[in-house]
Amino acid sequence: MRHSLTGNILTTDGWVSGRLETDQGRITQIIGNPVDPLHNDDPYILPGFIDLHVHGGGGADVMDGGEAVETMTRLHARYGTTSLLATTMTAPHDELVKILTGLGQAAQARAGGCARMLGVHLDGPYINPHKLGAQPDATALAILDEVLQYLALAPIRVVTLAPEMYGHVAIIQALAARNIRVQLGHTLGSYDDAVNAMKHGACGFTHLFNAMSPLHHRDPGMVGAALAHAAYAEIIPDLKHVHPGAIRAAMRAIPRLYVVTDSTAAAGMPDGEYHLGSQKVTKCLGGVRLADGTLAGSTLTMDQALRNLVSLGLPIADVSNRLSRYAADYLGIHDRGRIARDAWADLVVFDRELQLTETYIEGESLVEYA
Repeated sequence: MRHSLTGNILTTDGWVSGRLETDQGRITQIIGNPVDPLHNDDPYILPGFIDLHVHGGGGADVMDGGEAVETMTRLHARYGTTSLLATTMTAPHDELVKILTGLGQAAQARAGGCARMLGVHLDGPYINPHKLGAQPDATALAILDEVLQYLALAPIRVVTLAPEMYGHVAIIQALAARNIRVQLGHTLGSYDDAVNAMKHGACGFTHLFNAMSPLHHRDPGMVGAALAHAAYAEIIPDLKHVHPGAIRAAMRAIPRLYVVTDSTAAAGMPDGEYHLGSQKVTKCLGGVRLADGTLAGSTLTMDQALRNLVSLGLPIADVSNRLSRYAADYLGIHDRGRIARDAWADLVVFDRELQLTETYIEGESLVEYA
């Protein structure tokens, strides 16, 4: 199917005013001239959003298994997410085997009107039991045979773990050798633990600032290691998880800080009770919390993340990179997250008030599935 879009196009070489053409799911042509989009009233055409940390949406939770994927990916596609990683929660071994088996099957196809599931983010169980955040208390020490069993069941692209736990540095090495991105999170590890983990192949930080040892000038912790050494890290810009000043500090320190939603089943749903893995959560006042008040993921969508960051004074082009290109680069994907000839036609169109008006996933317009 062919499509032609006109407006301010954010290409890999900068803004162009002109026309973009697609065919057979790919971008075939970009015709136009360099432009400053502030000098016209045309819409913005950006790369589709890539979310590497998604627990659910539309009432569905990843831990419900493969059947939840279509609901979740359809919901997030409505808000501009064109591809994502289905993100698990800490759970007992037998439950994870069942869930990963279903996710492995779900990753093999994409229903019309749904975001592409690029694979799985294994968020737990290899975390510190004293830094659970909203994770269930079912943590485990990583054992290579078990990890390899999980890798055989589903296309796991990212693993979050706590590097200070016994044996985990060796697991980091084993995963990095298999081109799995290892992130440090839900951890009480020290600055030195983080630096050592990065020397052995860890390359990211999960929802930076949240559920990790904080920065102190005499004890820099995980946050200090990220700010000092990381090229990549996740951030949740719902303006609840992280103060805008901390977001700005991280953006100055970490070159490819990228946006995730950490969204839950409550995303796109009315206030009320939902579940996050095995735990009940409540959506109220735009947030999601456990009964004790702990933030439990979010209801953030990527289009709102765009508006939030632009409201902090960041240029749209910079924000777009953090919503799309950096996540693709992190996974080593070079034909998504950017507008360039022969890349997948994953595109979002925004009006001048930054309201999403169109989404294309692999060349398919969501209007066709409305």
